[in-house]
Amino acid sequence: MKVDYLLYQNTRQLTDSVIMIRPANFGFNEETAENNAFQSSEGKLSKDEIKEKALKEFDNLVSKLKKAGINVTVIEDTAKPVKTDAVFPNNWLTTHENGVMITYAMFAPSRRLERRQDILDGLEKDYVVHKHYSFDFYEDDGQYLEGTGSMIFDRKQKILYACLSPRTEPRVLEKFAVLMSYRKVVFHATDINESPIYHTNVMMSLGEGFAVICLETVKNDVERKDITKTLERTGKEIIEITEDQMNSFAGNMIQLMSSEGKPYLLMSGQAYKALTPEQIERISAHTEIIKANIPTIENYGGGSVRCMVAENFLTAREVTAD
Repeated sequence: MKVDYLLYQNTRQLTDSVIMIRPANFGFNEETAENNAFQSSEGKLSKDEIKEKALKEFDNLVSKLKKAGINVTVIEDTAKPVKTDAVFPNNWLTTHENGVMITYAMFAPSRRLERRQDILDGLEKDYVVHKHYSFDFYEDDGQYLEGTGSMIFDRKQKILYACLSPRTEPRVLEKFAVLMSYRKVVFHATDINESPIYHTNVMMSLGEGFAVICLETVKNDVERKDITKTLERTGKEIIEITEDQMNSFAGNMIQLMSSEGKPYLLMSGQAYKALTPEQIERISAHTEIIKANIPTIENYGGGSVRCMVAENFLTAREVTAD
C-alpha cells in the first residue's frame, strides 16, 4: 500500500472542536466489564435512574465546554439497537488534520453497534474528508484497537503511546503506525492485581508541554525508561500520579482549546479531588482546568471525561450562498 505521508502531517496538538454522543440507554455493560476494572455494577439505582443521572451529567459537561468557548457537536444516540456505552465515542472514531477519518476494531460485540454510518456521512457532509480508513475487519480475527482509548497521540511529534491489553493488539497497532507514519512507544501497564490496564488513556494524558502519567503501573524498567526519555526529549514535563489516583480517573483527562486558542484541561470532579495541591499547581502552570462531576458515568461505564470526547480535527466546509 502506497501512503502519501504528506497527507498526514499535523501542525497542532489541540482542537477547539469535539464530537459527543448523548446516550439513549446508558448503563452497566457485562461484556466490557470482562477486562475493565474501573466498572462497577454496585449501587441501588434502577436502570431508569442510572440513565437519568447520566444524561444530567452529560448535559452539564457539554454546558461547561461550550461556556469555555469549545465547539461541541452533540449527536443523539439512537434508542435501538441498545448501546450502553455510546457515550464513549473516542474508542471507535478519530479524526485527523487534512481530512483523515478512522474507525476502529472494538473488543465487545455490543460496542461495535456504536459505529454509525449516519454519523460518518454527517461528518463528510459538514467537513472536508479526503480519506476514511477502517480497521473494523480486524474484529474477524479477534484483533482490536480502540482509538484514543488504546492510543495517546503526540500529534505534533507523530508519536503514539500505547499499553498492550486485550483491547490493544500489537499487529493492529503496527498497521496504524505505518498508515499514519507514527513512531510507537509500546509498553505493558498492570494494576495492583497484575491485570493489564484496559486502556492507555486511563493511566496517561498528554498535553502541550506536559504529561500526566501513572508510571508505577509500568513494571518493566526498559519500557518505563523509554516512556520517560521520549516524553523528556519532546519537551513534556512529567507529572506522575499514583495508582490510587489513576483509579479515581486522574489519568483520564484531555486538553482542548477554546475557539480563541486558550488551553483547557478537562477532568472529572473525582479526578480533581484525587490530585494533590502540588500536582494541581504544576498542571495549572500549563493550562486552565475544567472539572465536571460525572460519578454515574464513571461508576457504571468505567470511563471518564476523556472517553466522552472525540476530538474533531477536520476542516469545516465553506458554506456557499445559493
